[in-house]
Amino acid sequence: MQSILSDNYHVHFNEYSYRALNAFILENSPSKIFILVDENTHDHCAPILLSNLETHCEIEMLEIESGEAHKNLDTCMGLWQTLTELGADRKSLLINLGGGVITDMGGFIASTFKRGIWFVNIPTTLLSMVDASVGGKTGVDLGVLKNQIGLFSYPEMVLIDPDYLETLPERETISGLAEIIKYGLTFDTRIWDLIRNYKTIDVQELKKLIHPSITIKNNVVLKDPKEANLRKVLNFGHTLGHAIESYFLDSDTKETITHGEAIAIGMVCAAYISYKQLDFPIDKVEEIKHHILQIYDKVNIEQEDYKAILALLIHDKKNVGSELNFVLLKDLSKWVIDCKVPTDIITASLDYYNC
Repeated sequence: MQSILSDNYHVHFNEYSYRALNAFILENSPSKIFILVDENTHDHCAPILLSNLETHCEIEMLEIESGEAHKNLDTCMGLWQTLTELGADRKSLLINLGGGVITDMGGFIASTFKRGIWFVNIPTTLLSMVDASVGGKTGVDLGVLKNQIGLFSYPEMVLIDPDYLETLPERETISGLAEIIKYGLTFDTRIWDLIRNYKTIDVQELKKLIHPSITIKNNVVLKDPKEANLRKVLNFGHTLGHAIESYFLDSDTKETITHGEAIAIGMVCAAYISYKQLDFPIDKVEEIKHHILQIYDKVNIEQEDYKAILALLIHDKKNVGSELNFVLLKDLSKWVIDCKVPTDIITASLDYYNC
């Protein structure tokens, strides 16, 4: 599978990815190699990586607890301290092996430690492969507010080995499908057509969508690296989806939902808002809702939850002042950015999801 050239690094695939990593290590002779994992990737993914590494460099494993709840500055502080104690210097290499939490936070840690050390991202979830693999976004959450602290910083390379998907529980694999649906609704309807015709969710079929999904995101990022215009389209479903995800993460009475589950809700709501504001065809709204609810279980969002969710919307990074900015659709693959949406229509979209 052909490598993809991003801004100033490559995304490599399958067996060639490890050859590229070994060549980088041989050429640059890092003083030490650190591998950032959580308990899941430590057990299931690190053995695969280690079996493919060809180096005499000293290797240290850095393990954190899995989950969005640990994507914060406290975890960063602990890892910066550990790197210092283990003798990391400016010629050290950090390999981030895991999902979006690991790659987002690992990139942030590497980019700020001693003003920047080499890092390589190896995403192991479908979500991180098709979303976090390109774009240079690194960062952590501030409380329940997602990705409020961070910077744009680029890895030396990204390695995509789809076989890591075999280590995932089904719920995590399906979570990543939401980002692929987003690409299908906003940029390439052929992807959406494939997904809506699925009878079952098959990992082997999903693997075929990884390269085209990364290609779409990379083409967008190359044209708009700092999200001034076109890149905002990649936030379709995310404005409300992030608020819902944060609300469920912080609630003492709600079961935490995955990123993809929250974005799926956000896309249904965004489709309905598009109908109300831009005359997006109602039959396509119904189609999107139908197929998304075929893939994702309905989440119980009660009316008494709305106020707290709307309050979290204010902190979305795409907003200007107090205005809530959404990406909406005039039709499939015909999007409009920076749409101002009043709260009564947002509330109506939640009612539509619930009905």
